[in-house]
Amino acid sequence: MPPIYFVEPQKTPLVIDATFFSRTSGVLVFRSPTLKKNLIWYEIESEKIEDYERGVLELMDSEFEITGITVDGKPGVLKRFNEMKIPAQMCHFHMLCIVTRYTTKRPRLPAARELRQLTKLLSKTDQESFEYWLKGWRTKWNDFLNEKTWDEEKRRWWFTHKRLRQAYRSLVRHLPYLFTYHHHPDMPNTTNSLDGSFSHLKDRLRVHRGLRWSRKLKLIDELLR
Repeated sequence: MPPIYFVEPQKTPLVIDATFFSRTSGVLVFRSPTLKKNLIWYEIESEKIEDYERGVLELMDSEFEITGITVDGKPGVLKRFNEMKIPAQMCHFHMLCIVTRYTTKRPRLPAARELRQLTKLLSKTDQESFEYWLKGWRTKWNDFLNEKTWDEEKRRWWFTHKRLRQAYRSLVRHLPYLFTYHHHPDMPNTTNSLDGSFSHLKDRLRVHRGLRWSRKLKLIDELLR
């Protein structure tokens, strides 16, 4: 595990995200968006809740005061930080990506178009308004969402608009973490500060395609530092 470089322990929010260079080779990075520095990172084979927790505890043991954490919605991570009594924020960009995965970028169904447009308002509204609009959307399209189709082959009923229901449920599940940043002025509402550096990191690595993974890791360390 790399040391915490050139930074005195202090109060800071965190942005945490992972990027992968192959199916089982990646890094999990803990960045201070206010200091604009990567504080610590781990080589990982897959994203695990324990790795997120380990990095945060390492920083806290080094006397950093973590004021909040923004992540991309890895299942279980937000809940774990909540259990640790650390304010947790779901990245708005990744929330939109999740909804888009179920509805597509150009939804054919009016209900899906409305839900995606509503999700785009996350960074422009407050929790009370968003919950009101989301509840209104659910009420408006309730009968539509409850439509079922008979599957003759499997001999059972299925929800006709299953993917749209999944998009809605994802928003509901993440609601407790979508507006945390409103109560913590230094906390960002996206992981963009890391996403941009990951793109730069991968561009630099493409220049050195022939390097063994162990050598690439050394280069990754230098670039993240």
